[in-house]
Amino acid sequence: MADIIHLLPDNVANQIAAGEVVQRPASVVKELVENSIDAGATKIQVIIKEAGKTLIQVIDNGMGMSETDARMCFERHATSKIRKANDLFDIQTMGFRGEAMASIAAIASVNLKTKKIDAELGVNIIISGSKLELQEPVSCQNGTNLMIKNLFFNIPARRKFLKSNSTELKHIMEEFQHVALGFPKIEMQLIHNDVEIYNLPSSKIYHRILNVLGKSASQNLVPIQSETSMAKIKGYVGKPENARKTSGEQFFFVNNRYMRHPYFYKAVVSAYENIMQQGLLPSFFIYFDVPPETIDINIHPTKTEIKFENERGLWPIIQATVKEGLGKHNFAPSIDFNLEAAFDIPMFRKGETFSAPEIKINPNFNPFDNQSSNYPKPKSYSSGAAKNIDDWDKLYAGFEKPKDQITPEQQVIPQQQEIKSNIELHSGRFFQIKGKYIMTVVKSGLMLIDQKRAHERILFDEYIYKMGSQSGVGQKLLYPQKVELEAIEAELFKDILPEMNRLGFEIEAFGGNSFVVNSIPAEFPDADVNEWVIQIVDVLKENQKDFKEAIRENLVRSLAKFLSIPYGKILAAEEMAHINDKLFGSQMPNATPDGKTIITILGMDELEKKFK
Repeated sequence: MADIIHLLPDNVANQIAAGEVVQRPASVVKELVENSIDAGATKIQVIIKEAGKTLIQVIDNGMGMSETDARMCFERHATSKIRKANDLFDIQTMGFRGEAMASIAAIASVNLKTKKIDAELGVNIIISGSKLELQEPVSCQNGTNLMIKNLFFNIPARRKFLKSNSTELKHIMEEFQHVALGFPKIEMQLIHNDVEIYNLPSSKIYHRILNVLGKSASQNLVPIQSETSMAKIKGYVGKPENARKTSGEQFFFVNNRYMRHPYFYKAVVSAYENIMQQGLLPSFFIYFDVPPETIDINIHPTKTEIKFENERGLWPIIQATVKEGLGKHNFAPSIDFNLEAAFDIPMFRKGETFSAPEIKINPNFNPFDNQSSNYPKPKSYSSGAAKNIDDWDKLYAGFEKPKDQITPEQQVIPQQQEIKSNIELHSGRFFQIKGKYIMTVVKSGLMLIDQKRAHERILFDEYIYKMGSQSGVGQKLLYPQKVELEAIEAELFKDILPEMNRLGFEIEAFGGNSFVVNSIPAEFPDADVNEWVIQIVDVLKENQKDFKEAIRENLVRSLAKFLSIPYGKILAAEEMAHINDKLFGSQMPNATPDGKTIITILGMDELEKKFK
């Protein structure tokens, strides 16, 4: 029987390795930018087209490579960062696996131009599908210029499963952010389809965060810092009132390398306990500086999950550091000793004496004695007021009703007081409970309606009907409103802008990550445009694919939820009746557009059991 085990050809092995290293265009951007950092670059430019599917170009001013190194870097397991196995436990560089370039060259066309600072000429290498097509000397700038064209051109199945350009661009921008925030001293630029998305000058951490997220983030950042034998921790955390429902601004860095760490994430969130609404996520940018031998970055191929030697010991340090930062800025219970008028503490001078304060009491005071001599006379502050008001109760003589004329409704008993405190009574057949539920009597018992959800269903049906076959009608704003978003959010928002304008909005790009709102639907409160846009973007970031599949329905659903009456609003009997009538005119009165229950009925049997 013939032997069946054989070695794979290099090009096939490289394609298999590429499946682990290169998952999407963002993976290529990450690997190439990290290589530029390891080459000592102080300026990195990333140019992409069609979200990286057509072109990914990374230009740096690093040390460059010799002709031999330039050719060797495309071989598997070729690296300049590891000499022996123990080096794996002392990693101080970024990319190190030695498979990135070989994997990229296996599934794309690669053009490399590189030159060392002290060399007269550089080298130009073209490789396509692991096959060397050209190698020649070339005159070029110092550093490295890498162009990756037609990603996955020889693996159609992989290319087919790439997402839309907006989704792939979002992933590229996220990877770019991770590197940019980790290395603020490096000048970085990102260009997509000839449009500049980021232009980040060399700066300190604080200014790099503002350049990435936008100047509006400056009002949301609280500095934190601590130093222990296990780690140095510094960075910034967000204020509790600016927390959002979706993730996206939570960053950990260890030795400048971006990482995900759910255990440390819980430590940060625990520091916000009792000062932040549940279900919201705080933003944070936390940098760890630890000895390289105390961490293991090999537990995940992308090197974003890192194991610490003493995670349990770091947990309380992280929590205390964040709490201290919030406390210093009055976002946690603390005492402010800088208030000048808080305490009036007399200064004790040399030679002065002091005595304990005396407390004067009346030994003849009897609290059960009704004689007026035991009580001080009240002072009158009005010149026209009567001097003697001892007999003030005589003013009400003749107004009292005889006890036999008091109606049962005027007699208040404790049980009725409790009912009145929980139910706002209105004339008619509807009652409002705690500003949240509308209660009415039906044949089978008591019906409870969630007022906000009911109004949400009513608005949704109205908007869907109005927008069924025609564009919504908007009204011009007297003063157009400007909306500022961060770069990733702005790119997502541009995709849904045409559909939003069909709803009655008139919103247009204003340059960079800014937008101007000129018109809004008639029912929309103009003061809340910015808040609603942020909510829309949060929902879009959380579930981008599902949102876009039914974009108009999702926009209308979000609009109805935003404009529905809030909990706590006291409704008149007519308003409750209107909500009831409108709700039961809907084809689906029992559930909101996202499936939440609107109506519940307490049957007579259940009520009777309560009284047994």
